[in-house]
Amino acid sequence: MNRAAAKHLIERYFRQLTEGCGNGDCTNEFCASCCNFQPLDNNSAAAKALELFKINAKLCTRHSDPSANEHTLDSRMGDAGICPTKEEFSDVHFLTENNVCTILHFCEEEGDYSTLIRAIGRIFSNAEALMKSFRKDECNAAGNPDSFDPTDVNKHEKQSEQTSETMGASSVAALPDEGVHEMFDPSEVTVDIDAVRRVYDRLLAIDQVEAALVNALIYLTPNMELDLEYLDVYETNPDYLNIFIIVMENSNLHSPEYLEVALPQFCKAMSKLPVTALARLSKLWSAYGLSHTRRIMETFQQLITFTVVSNEYDGENLVNDDETVVAATQCLKVVFYASIQGGDVDVEHNEEDEEESESDELSLHELLGEERLYKKGPRVDPLEKEVGVRSIDSRRPLIPFEDFINESLNEVVEMDKDFTFFKVNAETKFSFQSCPFILNVITKNQGLYYDNRIRMYSERRLTALYSMVQGQQPNPYLKLKVRRDHIIDDALVRLEMISMENPSDLKKQLFVEFEGEQGVDEGGVSKEFFQLVLEEIFNPDIGMFTYDDDTKLFWFNSSSLENEAQYTLVGLVLGLAIYNNCILDVHFPMVVYRKLMGKKGTYLDLSDSHPVLYQSLKELLEYTGDVENDMVLTFQISHKDLFGNPVLYDLKEQGDQAPVTKENRQEFVDLYAEYILNKSVERQFKAFKKGFLMVTNESPLKYLFRPEEVELLICGSRKLDFEALEKATEYDGGYSKDTQVIKDFWETIHSFGEEQKRLFLQFTTGTDRAPVGGLGKLKMIIAKNGSDTDRLPTSHTCFNALLLPEYSSKEKLRERLLKAITYAKGFGML
Repeated sequence: MNRAAAKHLIERYFRQLTEGCGNGDCTNEFCASCCNFQPLDNNSAAAKALELFKINAKLCTRHSDPSANEHTLDSRMGDAGICPTKEEFSDVHFLTENNVCTILHFCEEEGDYSTLIRAIGRIFSNAEALMKSFRKDECNAAGNPDSFDPTDVNKHEKQSEQTSETMGASSVAALPDEGVHEMFDPSEVTVDIDAVRRVYDRLLAIDQVEAALVNALIYLTPNMELDLEYLDVYETNPDYLNIFIIVMENSNLHSPEYLEVALPQFCKAMSKLPVTALARLSKLWSAYGLSHTRRIMETFQQLITFTVVSNEYDGENLVNDDETVVAATQCLKVVFYASIQGGDVDVEHNEEDEEESESDELSLHELLGEERLYKKGPRVDPLEKEVGVRSIDSRRPLIPFEDFINESLNEVVEMDKDFTFFKVNAETKFSFQSCPFILNVITKNQGLYYDNRIRMYSERRLTALYSMVQGQQPNPYLKLKVRRDHIIDDALVRLEMISMENPSDLKKQLFVEFEGEQGVDEGGVSKEFFQLVLEEIFNPDIGMFTYDDDTKLFWFNSSSLENEAQYTLVGLVLGLAIYNNCILDVHFPMVVYRKLMGKKGTYLDLSDSHPVLYQSLKELLEYTGDVENDMVLTFQISHKDLFGNPVLYDLKEQGDQAPVTKENRQEFVDLYAEYILNKSVERQFKAFKKGFLMVTNESPLKYLFRPEEVELLICGSRKLDFEALEKATEYDGGYSKDTQVIKDFWETIHSFGEEQKRLFLQFTTGTDRAPVGGLGKLKMIIAKNGSDTDRLPTSHTCFNALLLPEYSSKEKLRERLLKAITYAKGFGML
C-alpha cells in the first residue's frame, strides 16, 4: 500500500467515526450511523481512526446524499476504481493540500493545467473560499503524501494523543508536520502554515498558475478593503485573518508581476485591518523564524522602494499622499513588531516615570488653541500597545533595526510637511514619524529640529505677549552670562533659578555670553560653553563621575559628595544640547541612554559600562564545577568609596550568611547588576534625569529615537571622514576648489594626524565631533581673508566658516594653520 492510499484510508475511518456512512440501519460498531455508536470528538476520532487502520477494521460503503458537504468530493476521488474528471473539480469550494495535489496530479497526467488554473483563480479571488482553505483540521485529515509512513503508526498515534490532551481543538493530528503551527494554540491560527508553504512550492513552479494568482489577488483585494472598512468583517469572523496569512506565504510577492497592482491593493486592504488583527498577525510572524520574517519584510520594502523610484515627489505631490507607500509602511510596522517579539525582549526592568501634577488652569497654549502642538507625555502607538512591547524593550531584534530603514523613502520625505502632519493633522494625514523605524537618524533629526525651533519661536511669542500685558521688558532668549573661571557656579545658579521660577524659559533659544568677551552667540559661543562645562564637571578631581581607563567611559560616582543640583545641571546640559542642536564631547556607556529612555540597567548592560565585572559574572554563570565551594561567594559584595576605603553591601537580607550556589547564582548576578547600575547611583541618576527631562519632557525624542540614536544626537559621530567634508565644503571671497591655496589646504588637512584633525574641527566648528550623518552633512565655508600675510587663519564657529589668507606657500599655510588650531581659545570681535 502506498502512502497516499494509507492516508486516504485513515481519512475514511475518521469520517466514518464522525459523520457515519449515511445508512440508518448500519450495524458496524465503528460507524457513527450505527444506533449503538458513542459519539466522539474530532481529536478522539483521529486517534481511533489510527487504531482502526492498524487492525484493518471494517469500513462501510458511504451512501450517497445529495445534501453532502464539500467533503464528498474527496470521498469520490478516493473510491477505488473511479478516476476524477474535470466536471468533478468544479465542486471544489475551498482548497486543502490534498485536493490541490489531486488536481495537480490530474493536470500533469492530462498535460493541461487549465483545470488547476480555474480552481486556483476561483478560490483565491473569493474571500469566503480562501478563508476556509488550508484549515488545520482539513489539511491534517487529508495528510501529506510525502511525510507519512504506515510503519510509523504508533509514533503518530502517540502524537495524536498528546495533541488531544494539549491542544483541545478540532484537528485531526494523525499526520502532524513539524513547523510553525506547533508553536501556536489553534485558537490563535486555524491555517496550516506548513501545508500552505508546500502547496506554494509546487504551484509557483508553474508559470500559468503564477498569472492566475496575480489576477485572483487583483480581483479579491478591492472587495476585502470594502469589507474591512465598512462591514467590520473581522469582528464578525476573526478567521478573516486567514486570507492575509495565506497570501503572505507566497514567496513571489516581491516580483514585478505583483508590484504593479496586486500587492499595492493587498497592502491597502491589510492596512484596514483592526489593530487587534494586526497584533495577531505580528505575533504569528514573530514565530516564523528569521528567513520567513525577513522575506515578508523585504516584500513590503521592495514595494515601497519600487513605488518611490517610479514616481516623482515634490512640495505639491507629497509621498505622504501616496496610498501605496503609506499602506506598505503600515504593513511593514506589523513586521517590525514581529521582529521585536521574535528576538530578545526585556519588557521588565522599567524605570518609574515621574508623574507630573496636572493643573486645572488653562495654559496660554490652550487659550491660543495651540495645545495640539504641545501635547504632554509620550505618544503611544496603538499597535505597540496591543502587542505589549516597545522598541526600547528589544535587546536584539530578529531583524536588525537598520534593515527597516528605507533610504529611497528618506530621500523624498518633506520633513517640514511631515512634521505638521505628525503634530497637527495626525487624524487626517499620514506622517512617517508615526512609523519612525523606517526613517534614518538624519531624517528624524530634521523632524526633531522643526519641533525644537517651533517651540523656541512659540516661547518668543508668548514672552512678547506677557511683556505687553505686564509692561515688562521682553526676554525672548534663555540668556546665560558666565565667567570662564567660575563657569560651573554661574551656570548652576542661573539655571537653577530659571528651573524653579519659570521652567518654560528652558525651551527658549540658548544665548551665552562670556563676561569680558565681545563674541555674539550665533551658535559658536554656546558650543564652547557646553564644552567648558563638561570639561569641568567630568574632571576626575571633582569626583562626580568615575573614569575607566580601559573603556574611556564615565560612570556616576556612587560615593560623590556633590549635591544633586550638580547632577541636575549635567542633565540640563545634555537636554539643552539636543534642544539647541549642539554636539557634546560626552563619553557615557549605552546604559545611560537606555535609562534616560525608561529602562533600568541589567546584567547585559555591564558589558560596556563595567566590562571586567561583566566578564567575572559571566564566568560565574558558565562555571561547571562546584560553585559554592570553589567560588566561596556570598550575597555580600564590596566596593570602594570616594577615598578608596572598602564598603560592604548586602544584596539581600543577611547576605553575608547566604552562600552563592549553582541554583541561586543567576539571582546573585541580577542583584549585583541591579545594585551597580541602579540602586547605588539612584540619587545621582534621578537628579541627572530630572535635568534632562526639564528640557525634553514635551519633545518627541522618546517616541522617535532609540538609545543608540540619542547618543548620536548628543555626541555626534565618532567617525571623521574628511574626504566627505572636502566634497561638501563651499567657497567664498574669490576662492574655488581649484584655487592653489585651497588645494594646498586640503593636502595639509589630509596629512594631519587624528588629534590634529580634531583640533581643526574644534577651531572651525566649535566641536571635534561630526554631526549626525557625518562630516558630509557639515556645511563648512572657506572664505578668502586677504592676500599673503603673517596673520593666522580665523574662524566663525557660529557659521562653520574658516577665514583663510592666500598664503604664498604650502609650508607657510601649514605652519600658520597649526599655530591657529593649537592655541585657539576665547572669542573676540574682528
